Amino acid sequence: MTDRTSGNKGLYVVLISVHGLIRSHNLELGRDADTGGQILYVVELARALAQLPGVERVDLLTRRVVDSQVSADYARQTESLGDGAGIARIDAGPDGYIRKEELWDHLDTFADNALQYLKDQERVPDVVHSHYADAGYVGARLAAVLGVPLVHTGHSLGRVKRRRLLAAGLKPAEIERQYNMARRIDAEETVLGAADLVIASTNNEIDEQYALYDYYQPEQMRVIPPGTNLERFHPPDEDRRQPQIATQINRFLRKPEKPMILALSRPDERKNITTLIKAYGESKELQAAANLVIVAGNREDIRELDGGAQNVLTDILLLVDQYDLYGKVAYPKRHSSDEVPVIYRLAAASRGVFVNPALTEPFGLTLLEAAASGLPVVATEDGGPQDILATCNNGLLIDPLDKNAIAKALLKLLSNAAFWQSCSTEGLKGVHEHYSWSAHARRYLKTITPLLEGIEPLPRAPLIRRPMLYHDRALFTDLDQNLLGDPDSLADFITVVRENRQCISFGIATGRCLESALSIMKRFGIPMPDVLITSVGTEIFYAPQLTADRAWSRHIDHDWNPETVRRTLTELPGIRLQPKSEQSRFKISFYIDPRKAPALDEINSLLHQAELSVNTFMSFGQFLDIVPGRASKGLALRYFASLWGIPLEHILAAGGSGTDEDMMRGNTLAVVVSNRHEEELDRLPDAQRIYFATRPYAAGIMEAIAHYDFLRACQVPVTDEAGPDA
Repeated sequence: MTDRTSGNKGLYVVLISVHGLIRSHNLELGRDADTGGQILYVVELARALAQLPGVERVDLLTRRVVDSQVSADYARQTESLGDGAGIARIDAGPDGYIRKEELWDHLDTFADNALQYLKDQERVPDVVHSHYADAGYVGARLAAVLGVPLVHTGHSLGRVKRRRLLAAGLKPAEIERQYNMARRIDAEETVLGAADLVIASTNNEIDEQYALYDYYQPEQMRVIPPGTNLERFHPPDEDRRQPQIATQINRFLRKPEKPMILALSRPDERKNITTLIKAYGESKELQAAANLVIVAGNREDIRELDGGAQNVLTDILLLVDQYDLYGKVAYPKRHSSDEVPVIYRLAAASRGVFVNPALTEPFGLTLLEAAASGLPVVATEDGGPQDILATCNNGLLIDPLDKNAIAKALLKLLSNAAFWQSCSTEGLKGVHEHYSWSAHARRYLKTITPLLEGIEPLPRAPLIRRPMLYHDRALFTDLDQNLLGDPDSLADFITVVRENRQCISFGIATGRCLESALSIMKRFGIPMPDVLITSVGTEIFYAPQLTADRAWSRHIDHDWNPETVRRTLTELPGIRLQPKSEQSRFKISFYIDPRKAPALDEINSLLHQAELSVNTFMSFGQFLDIVPGRASKGLALRYFASLWGIPLEHILAAGGSGTDEDMMRGNTLAVVVSNRHEEELDRLPDAQRIYFATRPYAAGIMEAIAHYDFLRACQVPVTDEAGPDA
């Protein structure tokens, strides 16, 4: 390692990133799950910090790998990252490259060897900054022995990843075996308790992800967004040669010279590309003003993609056909990572707009890449984009579920040259001032300075671990009949849910589709639940990023024959299909007039005669929903309970109409709130586990919480001892 100055006048910062393949050049990003964005982050942070006048030296500690299957670069003991910064590789465990989940037994060795390396240096570091849970485990030990402040960045969190793995269909025991999740979460709790400062990318990350931990201390957390590579992402230059990707895009377009509305994302339902196409398809003015370019991953054959991507890309093709958008919409089959900056520049050169209509967007890196390219943006008002646009003033926020709002925002930018130029200029200025790596490093140094100057820290409340590692109880409620009628009791209910989120999983089970449920939740200020069951139990999504449960979709698809359902019922009197917006892959919805239509028993008989395995639900006296035989709110709730390991006896289910009935039967605790549709639940027995509240809406749920003393088990023992060992 080389020192940039002498006399120990500047700071000595130690960064720790144990796993992955880290070197100074040609980063192998995407090689595997361990060589992703964190690798780029720590290398760029080390270099940017080393360039600051107040920093003398930055060491990035990582694991040394001696393996013929990877580059010999990773076996070098040290490597320069430029003047003042370098990599020090620490021996721990076997020589070969192993995935991070297999490193836990070797982290104590890493910590001991890292400590020896630091003792051999001319000076003790001023601060230790760990990255990810494994480095946090090491960093907490080094900082304690050296007596220096500990800074931590999680990058991703075990409790959140466990939800994603459950949604992918992995069983809890398999998750523990493959991912050592309990050890990871325990390490995360330890480092959150020990860290003097935790750095997050967004406020959403602090509020919605770190808040799941017992040692959540928001007063110790600060938001410093990661930097953007401004050498890679920059405005169009004078080079007028047409790149290959432009040829791939233009072959779709009748008038390729028109401005480009660019959407660039994974083919994921949460990215909400279909709503964007509908907004474009229903606006002749927008079609006249610009082409729509959708860059949604790479594909050879849509049929070979996973179910989610397959559905999204199929919907894109169907919507282009439905609105007859041929010659106006481009959807190239493939692009390389090196072509992504070029695509932004093509859109900027056309005086187009970048659009991110995602249902949820925790950060919004693509918005920064667009801003760095001089491209104005239209973005979802959820999550990170709020912070970015407030800082950069480079576009417009929209409700991602409002097609008219999307079209109006795009037209405002496309039709007003002065506004377009202002957003382009302000975006470039904002990203350089606030989101470059040099800006990130300056803000970082300003944030950690109080720790280094010995300023008296804020007093910490006692830190207490709950006896359970994972949530041991859950509260599920319908949306319309339970939460929407009384704003005051809803506010009280939300407060109770937030205060007990380390103990309780909060779920909403609704007949509404996902888009409708999100829209109504936003209107009434209902926070994103941990679990969102939509479309009468046919879809399950998990917070914080609305991860769809694919295993549930595969499970309920068994013997599902929607065409036969429609053919059997559409000719019956008093029954007609609801609009297409109310239909989904696993739910067929009808309007029903009970005065003219056959009785529900007769409808069920007709469906069974057609050899259909389905469940039927009639609600509010006018709606009839048909779903697969393996699907319902109650079955989805029980699937969740089994998957998350929560006993049914620890689940409180609140209902207010007929579609809630099977959610409330059996071993769950249940409450029927008082409202005008409660008669649909009259068949429920007035048993020990079913409480009929005297009050309506959320007040009725609060009444049941008190009746069952449901929150008693969430109380933690009082202790006089503080700290993570209390």
